[in-house]
Amino acid sequence: MNSQKAWILCCFFNFLIACVFGLLMRFMYLFPLDFLNYSFLLHAHSHVAMLGWVYLIVYVLVVHFFIPKEKSLKPIYNRLFWLTEFSVIGMMIAFPIQGYALFSIIFSTIHILLSYVFCRLVWKDISTDKSPSQRLLLLSILFMILSTCGVWCLGPAVSTLGKQNAFYQIAIQFFLHFQFNGWFILAILALFLKQFQNKIDEVKFKKFYFLIIVSTLLTVCFPLRWFIENDFLSYINVLGVLIQLIAFIYFYKMLKPQITVFKNGLNKTAKLVYGLALFSLFLKVVIQLLTIFPNLAEVSHQIRNFVIGFIHLTNLGIITGFLFGILLQNKMLSANSEILKAGMKCFILGYISTEVLLFLQGWFFFFGKGTLSAYFQSILIFSILLVFGLALIMGSFINKKQESISS
Repeated sequence: MNSQKAWILCCFFNFLIACVFGLLMRFMYLFPLDFLNYSFLLHAHSHVAMLGWVYLIVYVLVVHFFIPKEKSLKPIYNRLFWLTEFSVIGMMIAFPIQGYALFSIIFSTIHILLSYVFCRLVWKDISTDKSPSQRLLLLSILFMILSTCGVWCLGPAVSTLGKQNAFYQIAIQFFLHFQFNGWFILAILALFLKQFQNKIDEVKFKKFYFLIIVSTLLTVCFPLRWFIENDFLSYINVLGVLIQLIAFIYFYKMLKPQITVFKNGLNKTAKLVYGLALFSLFLKVVIQLLTIFPNLAEVSHQIRNFVIGFIHLTNLGIITGFLFGILLQNKMLSANSEILKAGMKCFILGYISTEVLLFLQGWFFFFGKGTLSAYFQSILIFSILLVFGLALIMGSFINKKQESISS
């Protein structure tokens, strides 16, 4: 098995474990398990999903698409990947057992330090074509480094002020904001732009590039507003959200001339997942626009269902949707496999159903209507679909790997 196939399989393994942790959490609402701590499991689920699935699959695709072949074959990339996976497995074991404590913090810190090595390597080895996709990737890496400033503030915040302090919460939100909206989403969009064969309109790209930097920096004020009583932060967020809308209008205009040719080169399954990713991105922009209204901004973080729904929209809809599209388009996943098609349909059905339930339940809470009937049972069943779909996708990949070895 070549290293790239082993890497991708490893990423899917991490994703499956993260989904199983999520499923266990939903199971525990109906059938509490004394030997498992819910909040420890939540930490394990979020860390493995972010750092084991999204970070590592982005690592694989960045090395594949952006690093020249002769440089990407250097042993350092393979060693760095497996060292990073070692830190993920450490988190996978430590978080469910002890939550945020010595070993989980050690493995999380190792992951951050290794991510710095990755940033340095990419910056040094990247091809020097200065294309829009390359500039967007380098920007995403800068945001990743910026996000980790939040993590380094956690230790001093806890030791001096304790976990309940606003500074501790702000440090976490700072990290999450720039990880998701800076590093992950911009890296995914850079990989997506790389799939377009023809030259991208430079003028429109520059406008998008400038506006997305400004909006990403300004919208950090939204989570800060939860812990700092200051209306000025709300106004800055409103400006950031509006600038983000204009940025994505330019993003659409920039790609519009090539969309038909791009679509014609895709198979049915790739079209489906790209469609899901783009629709999820559109929904994310709309939801962020709704936070312009103060009463909705207030409940957006108070109602847990909205928070989880939004995180899953970003992680499963936008990020994973684009990743699946890129993997299918480049035949890293076998689009002709019936197992894969069934797995994708299962996964998408599970994703859409759980999102609808999460947001619907959120609105029920908002209007004081209580809990939806059979809500916990329904969301558990649809979560099983997510895990089952992912297991099928992974199974089709293993099958593809065996075929390519035997052929």
